[in-house]
Formats: sequence, structure tokens, C-alpha cells
Amino acid sequence: MGDTALVAIRLPNSKLARELVRAWDQGLAVLPVDPALPEAEVGRILDELCPARLIDSEGRHDLAGGISVSDDVALVVTTSGTSGPPKGVELSHGALEQSARAVMAGLEADSGQRWLCCLPMSRIAGLAILVRSRISGTVPVIHDRFDEGLIAAERSASLISLVPTTLGRLLDARVDLSSYSAVLVGGAAIPPTILDRARDAGARVVTTYGMTETCGGCVHDGWPLRGVEIATESDRILIRGPMLMNGYRLQPELSAEALVEGWLRTSDRGVVDENGKLRVLGRLDDVIITGGVKVSPTEVERLLCAHPHVADAAVLGVPDVEWGQAVAALVVPAGGQRPSLEELRSFIAARAGSHQAPKSMQLVREIPRDSGGKVQRRQALAQLFSQ
Repeated sequence: MGDTALVAIRLPNSKLARELVRAWDQGLAVLPVDPALPEAEVGRILDELCPARLIDSEGRHDLAGGISVSDDVALVVTTSGTSGPPKGVELSHGALEQSARAVMAGLEADSGQRWLCCLPMSRIAGLAILVRSRISGTVPVIHDRFDEGLIAAERSASLISLVPTTLGRLLDARVDLSSYSAVLVGGAAIPPTILDRARDAGARVVTTYGMTETCGGCVHDGWPLRGVEIATESDRILIRGPMLMNGYRLQPELSAEALVEGWLRTSDRGVVDENGKLRVLGRLDDVIITGGVKVSPTEVERLLCAHPHVADAAVLGVPDVEWGQAVAALVVPAGGQRPSLEELRSFIAARAGSHQAPKSMQLVREIPRDSGGKVQRRQALAQLFSQ
């Protein structure tokens, strides 16, 4: 196996897509970089991932210290960094194709159906749309930014990928999603209220689970896609299949920890029922231990969002002298209501036990989330203590 050069591309979605395809046709691998990132962060990514060239709005620049990748690598994609600094994930052409074919088969999509991309192409959710379009011989509709009006006016696409935040914004704007044969939603757990609203509006919502290391979603509505195996080990979700990453860029030790005997050891907690359906419980490192009892923030968030007066929520562990940690919550009210702590504690206790019920709560206008919809827990903690 030979080597190929890695080129970083820092451009808006539509221009990035064109340059990316051109680079692939030239046999190059691509490192997409979000054009909205601060210059200091861009510099850090370039220093750590060592591309040989940068293409941006000012032109093409050769970079010193470029290090090649294996010639089967198509993309080096940075993770969202929820469990530490972003890592560069090496994805092969074969893995991307296998993922794309499995997703299209899982959706029972026709080869002529067009995708709408309104997510950043610096992330795997946006990049995966480009790959699915290529293998089905269609041209995707690409938006440079998320815009409810542009999506509402779109008539030629019948498949769309969203995160919970953008789905909620489209519902608030009363955008008709019923014309799409499938609305994929991933990146974070979707609040039940948003899911119910979307389905009540006639949208065929498919919830997805996956990550950059699996070329995006590899589980739909809890069921593994074709060729994907799911298992758990001490609550840790393990994934095996043809769409796994090659490894982490220039980090062989970290790659060896993550890929063991063909399995990807994720940082997520979950359970697989007797029928093989996966239920994701949240991040391993997000577990709150209160009075010796483990509490999943994701599960409590899910329950809180099922309350009719809660639009969104973030659950956090805060230091507590008596309990070690106490469960705290940021809550976005729904429908002009202001739910009380006692009301929400009773609601959670009746469904999951009193140990899961928040001991403190702050009402806020918005939960801090990243572009993928994941709760930014450090920012949420800062917001909680600033009240």
C-alpha cells in the first residue's frame, strides 16, 4: 500500500464539496476544516494533523511538515471533541462507500432520490450526504448554512439529514417535512417532544446512532444497519462492521485502544435487548454518581423533555457534601409555562426513582449545544453557576 498527500480545505459547503471531489479525482485525501473556526483553532488543527496543503478563500497554500496518509484514506475528519480535544479520524474510501450503501438500503431509498445538505460539511453528517449522492449517481442540494426559508422553498430533494436542534427550528418555522421520504436525525439524543411533533406533522423521522469513527449513523431507530454488529461490555457500546475508521491520525496508541480485535470501543453507554435492539444511555464519562447510585444524564434529560412544560433540558452532576454529586438541571420551559422543581422532581421520581430526580434546577432560554446538537456540559455548568 502506498501513500498519498493530505490537503486541508477550509471553505463553505458548496465550494468545499467541489474542491473535495476534485481532490479525490486527483488521488488526494481531504481534511475538511470549518471556515467558522477561529484562526487559532485552525492553526492548532493544521499543526496536529499535518496536511501538505491548505485551500481556503485566499487560494492554495503549501504547508511545511506535511505527512502523507495511506492511499486508501479518503478523509481525515475531526471529531466534535466531547471527550477531550478533537481527534483526526482517518476514513477509507471503502468504509465510506459501505456506510453509504447500508444507509440507502436501510432507508429503502431509490437511487434517483436527491439529498439536501444543510449541515456543515466539515463534519461527518454533511460529508456522508456527499458520499451517498456519489454512490447513487445524484447531485445533492447543498446549502452553505442552515436556513429555514431556503429549506422550506426546496422542492427537488426527498432525503434530508438533521440534528435535533435544526429539526426543532424547522418545526417552529412550520416547514413542511412530510414531502421527504426520510428525515434522518442524529448527532445527539432527540427530545421525545420534538420527535412526537415531527411525526404528528407527517414527517418520517429516522433516529440514528453513530459517530465519525463509523462514517456516521450505523444504527437506525435502534437497529443496526446491514453488516453492522452491536455488543456491550460493562455497559460500553461496541461496534463492528465494514464502515469503521482506519484509526486516529498520527495517534497509533489511541487507535489501538479504540480498535480491538475488529471492534470499535466507543465512549458511549448502552444496552442491547434480547431482540438485538440498541438503547443508548449516554456517555460513559457523563455518569453522575450520587449517594453511590449511578445516574445517566441523558436518561434524565429524556424524561424531563417528556414533561409537557419542558421544551429542552440539560442534566449535570454538581459537587455535593452529603451525596458526593447531586443531580442538577437546566430547563427550557415550553408553552409559556414555568414548571417548578417540585413538579419536575415528582414527574421524574414516578418514572425512574427519586435518585434520578434533580435536586436543583434553573430555567433558561436555551441549552448550550454544539453544531451536532450535543449538550456542551462545561458551558451548561458555567450557566448553572452563573444564575
